[in-house]
Amino acid sequence: MKLHFITISVLALAIMSCKTGEKTSTLNLTAHNSQNSLDWAGTYRDTLPCADCEGMLTEIVLNSDLTYKMGTSYLGKDGKIFRSEGKFSWSKDGSTITLNGVDATKESNQYKVGENKLIKLDMNGKVVTGNLADKYIITKQMEIITDRYWKLVQLHGRKIDTPEGEREAFLFLSSAGNRVFGNAGCNSVNGSHELAPMKRLRFSKMATTLMACPNMETEKEFLDVLENTDSYFLKGDTLELYRARMAPLARFENVFLK
Repeated sequence: MKLHFITISVLALAIMSCKTGEKTSTLNLTAHNSQNSLDWAGTYRDTLPCADCEGMLTEIVLNSDLTYKMGTSYLGKDGKIFRSEGKFSWSKDGSTITLNGVDATKESNQYKVGENKLIKLDMNGKVVTGNLADKYIITKQMEIITDRYWKLVQLHGRKIDTPEGEREAFLFLSSAGNRVFGNAGCNSVNGSHELAPMKRLRFSKMATTLMACPNMETEKEFLDVLENTDSYFLKGDTLELYRARMAPLARFENVFLK
């Protein structure tokens, strides 16, 4: 009888241990964190601080299959885009991601994931604090035209090709101070823009550098378009500029990661 009682007690303890283990496992699986409770897949884009340029335009695309694409461009320099892609991994607590393939000896490859934002961490994997803290937030993009790299592909219906070795014409409408940066195909341009309801858009008169290039007609036409624009239309990665809703004056494509 005593042996029978001991056997039953051992079985009861084993069953209780299994149930406790199951409960613990279930709790771990259902704990809320950025990985399992946020809609984190999508495109993030913002301008990060840069020591020797106007800003480091950064775009990161996170896919649900744990792959990513990233592009960076140093504004005010040669316009070259640096691209990387690969897999990313989540931290054990599901709060941060690491972009595998980014050289962590040169720049941080870790980002804290928040609601509709990524926060770039410092080289030690810590959140940047102080006056510059907000400058390291990269926001998730919705249907907006600001803070995107727009390459000119058409002027008055005419296709624009960039000859090899020449700079491509593009616009960048910064949400910070409503500034405009870009290139007209030869000279750099800068000025300001004004957005209003009903897709209204106007540009200030653009200031340009004074370089002379073999073909200046396209540049002049491009600058005239900016002066005459009063509205826009956005569809996916295509931006069109209009005057009085007639035929499009110019068409741009967001080619930052292509």
